[in-house]
Amino acid sequence: MTDRRAFIGGVAGGLLASPLVTFAQQHTKLPRIGILGSTYGTAWDAFRLGLRELGYVEGRNVTMEWRWAEGKPDRFPELATELVELKVDLIVTSSTQAALAAKQATSSIPIVMTISSYPEKMGLAESLAHPGGNITGFSNIAPELIGKRLELLKAIAPKVSRVAVLWNPASRIEPYGFREVLAGASVVGVEIQSVEVRTPDDYPAAFATVTASRADALHAFGNPVNFKHLQLIADFALRNLLPSSYEERAFVEAGGLLSYAPSFIDLYQRAGSYVDKILKGAKPGDLPIQQPTKFEFVINSKTAKALGLTIARSLLVRADDVIQ
Repeated sequence: MTDRRAFIGGVAGGLLASPLVTFAQQHTKLPRIGILGSTYGTAWDAFRLGLRELGYVEGRNVTMEWRWAEGKPDRFPELATELVELKVDLIVTSSTQAALAAKQATSSIPIVMTISSYPEKMGLAESLAHPGGNITGFSNIAPELIGKRLELLKAIAPKVSRVAVLWNPASRIEPYGFREVLAGASVVGVEIQSVEVRTPDDYPAAFATVTASRADALHAFGNPVNFKHLQLIADFALRNLLPSSYEERAFVEAGGLLSYAPSFIDLYQRAGSYVDKILKGAKPGDLPIQQPTKFEFVINSKTAKALGLTIARSLLVRADDVIQ
């Protein structure tokens, strides 16, 4: 497993040692980047590393205005407005909701999305190839991603035939993802049990539904509500001997069985290249929205043993990380 402290230390040291770059536009002031995210984390270290590799050093030849919603998406609009009023040169967002808030706040300041879900369907872009307008960046959705996740779940737990899916139908984003779950399930050969969770108050009834439906596996969408209660979900799955799959490794670290997802570290780091292009004069609408090219497969072997599952060596070799 990567030593996170060493990674962060490397970023900090590199930031001090990086060379200067010239801001393409004839500004006497330093370019100002607005950051609109939920909270600071390792992925943002990767973003700063991506900038450092291109010669940008915060406080030396670029300034950053950090704004955090602290897990409250309804704060994004006011924070986006703050950044617009500061007249930043560019806004970098950390989620689809943040990108939507930024796009509503300005039609002129360039916006770079570190990650986004279905941007072409959410009204953020005309298409992936030609976004148009003032926004571009990266998507965390890739063809057959959800099907691959179900395929891995079935490979580790071959007896799985009915998967309960915890999702929020009130979300603008998740209905697209749920349709992909249904499509992937038909290919893998499993049945899907829809279990709706809109608020934390829905978990008791949701868990009762999972039990009553005789589901033999669980999948949870990585939405804000589920993410905030990942330990509750992972504990329920383990307590009920349900193999579980997730969209983020944090669920696996909490005791879930497996996750298969794009590398957010890679996407955030690559976002630095688009910031560089735009500061040098490129129009965001001309830069295609890129899909993930690097994925992370994580297995919790301790959980597998508790579930009575023997993981084939071929799967262990394919895993990017095996949590003992």
